[in-house]
Amino acid sequence: MSTFTESLKARAKENIKTIALAEGEDIRTLKAAEIILNEGYAKTVLVGDPDKIKTICAAEGINIGDTPIVNPLTSEHLQEYADAFYEMRKHKGMTPEKAYETMKDPSYYTVMMVKTGAADGMVSGACHSSADTIRPSLQILKTAPGTKLVSAFFLISVPDCEYGENGTFLFSDSALNINPSAEDLSEIAISSAKSFKQLVGADPKVAMLSFSTYGSASDPLVDKVQEATRITKEKAPELELDGEMQFDAAIVPEVGASKAPGSPVAGHANTLIFPDLNAGNIGYKIAQRLGKAEAFGPVLQGIAKPVNDLSRGCVAEDIAGVVAITAIQAASAE
Repeated sequence: MSTFTESLKARAKENIKTIALAEGEDIRTLKAAEIILNEGYAKTVLVGDPDKIKTICAAEGINIGDTPIVNPLTSEHLQEYADAFYEMRKHKGMTPEKAYETMKDPSYYTVMMVKTGAADGMVSGACHSSADTIRPSLQILKTAPGTKLVSAFFLISVPDCEYGENGTFLFSDSALNINPSAEDLSEIAISSAKSFKQLVGADPKVAMLSFSTYGSASDPLVDKVQEATRITKEKAPELELDGEMQFDAAIVPEVGASKAPGSPVAGHANTLIFPDLNAGNIGYKIAQRLGKAEAFGPVLQGIAKPVNDLSRGCVAEDIAGVVAITAIQAASAE
């Protein structure tokens, strides 16, 4: 376990939260629940069929102890949740019958658990698409006050790395917004700075990334990042933020000093805002696979309560790490 992972779990342990796992029948989720039970930094609730879950655990030697298991199909809260969902969505054409059927879906049921306070947060996505996690979250929980855009990031922890915050970075948006506008990039930057401070505990230094540094190239793609930088500085002048800049200028002090002299961020950035999803998603996967970095996420920001997605290529340890992040988010929201 990395020092960064240990720090996340230690922070989660300071204020134990209950996190619902929507994919309770997935073996990786069950192994994660065992890790969390043994290490004691959160409580979990597994959503799924108890018989299937117990059969998998017995076959694989997984010990989840007395971890609660909730089956949406037989839950005493099914009708209550369905009635609440109908009231939320009847202006969109929802019927009581459709609401009842929808609440049988583990993703919708688990989000409603978060809405009603039965859980403090939710983690899903090991075997479902991001849309399956985000759609019910937006329909039931809505966006956080003052937030215009929901976005997603990865926390990246690179071993033996002198850059960033002791090798820790936030890569955003790496999972959700495909081609954000300059205004969107501005919202992503502001949310990401808050998330870095919340989860890492250090001051964010935000770099707006491009293939150009300070006008070294001319293209509409560069113009977008320059405009996003201008907008963000106007909206959040207190942030240590700069751009546009290339990746090496953002994180390597010598390169930053050469390419962006006088920048408050160049060479020391820890919060990296990518110009589009192509760059963000490719970048985090390169860091993970070639740099042997730990990659936690995608972590969602901008939803009213903590709900987090997973990469479908995740392993149990990844899920356990995202649960720690979700618990910290829930504690911070208080």
